[in-house]
Amino acid sequence: MEAFRSRVIEIRNVYTVGQVNSYIKNMFSQDYFMRGLFVKGEVSNCKYHSSGHIYFTLKDSKGTIGCVMFAGSRSGLSFRMSDGQQVIVGGNVDVYERDGKYQLYAKEIVPDGSGLLYEKFEQLKRELEECGMFAPEYKRPIPRFIRTLGVVTADTGAAVRDIIQIAGRRNPYVQIILYPAAVQGSEAVPGIVRGIRALERLKVDVMIVGRGGGSMEDLWAFNEREVAQAIFDCSVPVISAVGHETDTTIADFVADLRAPTPSAAAELAVTDIREISGEMAAFRDTLERLIMRKIEEKRGQARYVELRLKAFSPAGRIRERKMQTISLEERLQERMERLLEKKRHELALYIERMKGLSPLEKLNSGYAYVEDGEGHNIRSVKQVKEGSQLTVRVKDGRIGAQVTAIME
Repeated sequence: MEAFRSRVIEIRNVYTVGQVNSYIKNMFSQDYFMRGLFVKGEVSNCKYHSSGHIYFTLKDSKGTIGCVMFAGSRSGLSFRMSDGQQVIVGGNVDVYERDGKYQLYAKEIVPDGSGLLYEKFEQLKRELEECGMFAPEYKRPIPRFIRTLGVVTADTGAAVRDIIQIAGRRNPYVQIILYPAAVQGSEAVPGIVRGIRALERLKVDVMIVGRGGGSMEDLWAFNEREVAQAIFDCSVPVISAVGHETDTTIADFVADLRAPTPSAAAELAVTDIREISGEMAAFRDTLERLIMRKIEEKRGQARYVELRLKAFSPAGRIRERKMQTISLEERLQERMERLLEKKRHELALYIERMKGLSPLEKLNSGYAYVEDGEGHNIRSVKQVKEGSQLTVRVKDGRIGAQVTAIME
């Protein structure tokens, strides 16, 4: 019975493989020593995968460790690796949970012989960065339209040929001034510095400083403080073009613009004349459209002003006044006619009313008008007496009469 209980307790403490691997991975992640360390050894089983990743083993006399450099980190590799090379690999050690294996995830790889140079490179880079020589506010813009291009590089080799060929093809009117300088060896640094200063005195519009590809030792002249200071102090915009795209030098950080290759530097320095011609044609078309639009606008304004001038000219104003006078005359005549018609109507009404009050109209109706000898209208028997002479007016004449009797 006790054995059974012990067995149950043991079963309760069992973990899955994934839990164990996850725990180990967490231990690696929390170990500061495993982050950002450098490991040196011999390369073996090196394979470049079609995805861009590089898988290899790093070994020495006492052990091996699996390594991988992902495609996104390939910028940290300036040469092609092969089995048997002695290298220094910088990166992080971590656990791949699915397989339960730890491996070194490489961020940068340099040949072991370049280890001291690499340390010197990093030290100078830190010093110059602290001095502000890499600060973006000191970067000058590269002029788009240039007339003179200065080049500091070796007068032989593919770099200068590529620059001359590409610059000439893009714009044959740009003058290229070459300062031939040694780009490796003991004379490289003073030669490059003299070239930068000489082209600055010639007031070229932009300057390319660089060389073709090579090992870290071959490119070392562009990692020297003197060259970096000359580039930083130069009043002419400088394009750094050292080695291949994966090569990085101190000159790249100090220069106003870094080109991955000398060919790319020529393309960045010299604007393609065909592009300029296309833009000029587009500007010309736009300008013509704007001019025609402005001409049509001014023509419309001229027509409007012409109409206004015609309207305010003396002859026009006279015609306008004449038309106004004619209109007023017509309106006055219409009003007079309306007034006369109104008065005629009123007169006809008055005539009709007067007819009702006219003695003649009364006489025509059979009535008579009686007046005394003095012409006074006799309306009452009290106005006469017997023997009074009267005149009786009838429709067609007058009748003389004498009062013979008064009857009330």
